[in-house]
Amino acid sequence: MNFRHVMIATVVALSTGAASANSPTNAELKIGITQEFENLNPLIGSMAATSYLSYMVNRGMVFLDANGKWSPQIAKSIPTIENGGAKFIQNGKERGLEVTWEIIDTAKWGDGTPVTCEDFKFAWEAGKNENVSVGSREAYANIKSITWDAKTPKKCVYTYNKAKYDYFQGVPGPLAKHIEEPVLKKFGSKKEGYDQNSNFNKNPTNPGLYNGPYVVSELKLGSHVSFSVNPHFYGKKPAIQKVIVKLIPNTATLEANLRSGTIDMVSSLGFQFDQALAFEKRVKADNLPFRVLFEPGATYEHIDLNLDHPALTDVNVRRALVHAINRDELVQALFESRQKAAIHQLSPIDPHFTADPKVVKLYPFSRREASRLLDAAGWKMNEKDGIRYKDGKKLSLQFMTTAGNKTRETVQTLLQSQWKSVGVDVQIKNEPARVFFGETTKKRNYGAMAMYAWVSIPESSPRSQFHSTNIPTAKNSWSGQNYTGWSNKTVDGLADAFEVEFNSNKRKEILHKMITEYTNDVPVIPLFYRSDIGVVPRNLTGFKIPGHMFYETNNIEEWSLGGSLK
Repeated sequence: MNFRHVMIATVVALSTGAASANSPTNAELKIGITQEFENLNPLIGSMAATSYLSYMVNRGMVFLDANGKWSPQIAKSIPTIENGGAKFIQNGKERGLEVTWEIIDTAKWGDGTPVTCEDFKFAWEAGKNENVSVGSREAYANIKSITWDAKTPKKCVYTYNKAKYDYFQGVPGPLAKHIEEPVLKKFGSKKEGYDQNSNFNKNPTNPGLYNGPYVVSELKLGSHVSFSVNPHFYGKKPAIQKVIVKLIPNTATLEANLRSGTIDMVSSLGFQFDQALAFEKRVKADNLPFRVLFEPGATYEHIDLNLDHPALTDVNVRRALVHAINRDELVQALFESRQKAAIHQLSPIDPHFTADPKVVKLYPFSRREASRLLDAAGWKMNEKDGIRYKDGKKLSLQFMTTAGNKTRETVQTLLQSQWKSVGVDVQIKNEPARVFFGETTKKRNYGAMAMYAWVSIPESSPRSQFHSTNIPTAKNSWSGQNYTGWSNKTVDGLADAFEVEFNSNKRKEILHKMITEYTNDVPVIPLFYRSDIGVVPRNLTGFKIPGHMFYETNNIEEWSLGGSLK
């Protein structure tokens, strides 16, 4: 399970004044965010910003809390083999699974319609539709049936083709059948027809689309989203009556808005790390009414390599690119070593993380080794321009990321210089997040290199990014998150085995074998593991950054601004 991304920023006037003396109250909370977002359809959303917003309005069967524990959410409890809620069955030659989920009796959509098994079944059917652009179709494809007794419409029996260890983690969330079914029937036969015509696009303020603590009351692309309390929410009534999330892509402008009181806090998808370090010092020096939070997380900043690029089909070139960059110097220079250089996709907070050189192929900084590998690949240095050539073609690579992200753009410049030192010409071309994530990476049109981050759940399967069946293509409606186009039969087999292994220690062994292949093949250049950062009012209580893909908004009903400044 993995995530990330739509819009153009409004420009807010810079202010150098001190932070507002008035602390925010439960009447209204204004949050700044720098990343653009898609519509809030839980079926097709894949961007981090979309997830951040979605947790305010959409809830699923279970969630991972800030302490790394799985807990029920819209479900009454988590069915397991031990408590009898899940049981192994024989499904032909496969070992299948039958799981009984019970939805909380009071769970309703924002228009008062009960959430039932029908809504989960409808989401499953929509997710199986080849014309709908879901992030990964695996979770939908593995479900054989969803059934229930008409007398108990909230007691759902899921039958799975294969018994997978993460069956309770990857249950597709519900979709409001009474609202969305007519759209799917009308447009589901056309590629991306449902995506474009869903009520999440056409009528996003329809309260019946949402089952969380809030509903969307206003949405202006490129500007803001306003949320109001959902009167039909099954859980604790939120203390904060209105929440406004403002899109401010420029991080300097974001800070100016915070200091002037135009916004009250900055989301974990806001400040860059160096900016947060500097702001933390100003908060202490000027006694500003904020808390600056740093939480080590499961976010992995990296560069996808397009393995269809002619130069990058050679593993020696890919390995040379890693050897040529000094990641330790990068994290020291930009982050005062409070973020760590990455060596593979698992972060140190994941129980399966390893730095064992018997498992992980490491690429220490070495221009000499990078040059040797490039020579071996046939790319020879031209002393006149300092660039390598092969068969008359220049070794030139396009490097893309999200425009306006100061840290990423700084990293790009540093890496561009380091690659130039070994004869690689790197051309930077950036795009707004809406385009970069919504079109470019999704359709693998980024040229050679794309820098962004994955955020994942600890101990989760890397299938969506690793398995060859998850390479997005026009034929599969660009579903899947294997944006590199990596195809490794050994990894495909390991990923298949990983998901059906219920023994944690054996899963760890399988995952480490995948890491060996991953670091040998180098479909991706690891950069660093990010900490999640937030700036909140000092009087905000009930707030905690979890450090994984269930963002802090997943428990927004616990937040309160009723306290006084301390």
